[in-house]
Amino acid sequence: MVIITAGMIGVGKTTLTGKIADHLGTKAYFEPVGDNPVLPLYYKDPKEYGFLLQIYFLNKRFAMIKQALSDDNNVLDRSIYEDALFTKENNAEGNISDTELDVYLKLLDNMMDELKEMPKKAPDLLVYAETDFDTILYRIKKRGRDYEQFDDNPTLESYYFKMWNAYKQWYADYDVSPKMKIDLQKYDLEKPGNIDIVLGQIDDRLKEIR
Repeated sequence: MVIITAGMIGVGKTTLTGKIADHLGTKAYFEPVGDNPVLPLYYKDPKEYGFLLQIYFLNKRFAMIKQALSDDNNVLDRSIYEDALFTKENNAEGNISDTELDVYLKLLDNMMDELKEMPKKAPDLLVYAETDFDTILYRIKKRGRDYEQFDDNPTLESYYFKMWNAYKQWYADYDVSPKMKIDLQKYDLEKPGNIDIVLGQIDDRLKEIR
């Protein structure tokens, strides 16, 4: 099985990905954040680095999804299928020009066409994690990455809110594979017993798919 996880930054997606991989005895592919040289620059000046960041992520996610679909037994922390969500929001915010967006979308289309030629053409399941917005902000603060902090940056907090809302529509529209939603506010993975409940929900969905 190839499973992809999705959701806002701070929602607990990376922890969830690791727990699913451990549970199923398979490999986890994690989003390239800590070793991303562009991301801190983007948070300082999104208009200067918006397009570069999206191309960086697109390249990484394309390589990751090809590897994941080739291995055919893994869990992927965020994927190419949600990448355009960020690029379109950056365009709406004025961080990426219409011309840059057009270049990006054409490149993405070419990549998606290449995926159609692979023996396994899509994931088996999308696991979408969600919480309310206040919980997102709390968890972003708690993990403490300097460039993500928003206390003195209302523009960044507004961006987080827009992405939180945009994800709801993205999940509703997603049709590449079977999907399910996990409430990581109700089932906070740091509280004992919740991970077993969440993994049980995923097992039940996998049984339906199989």
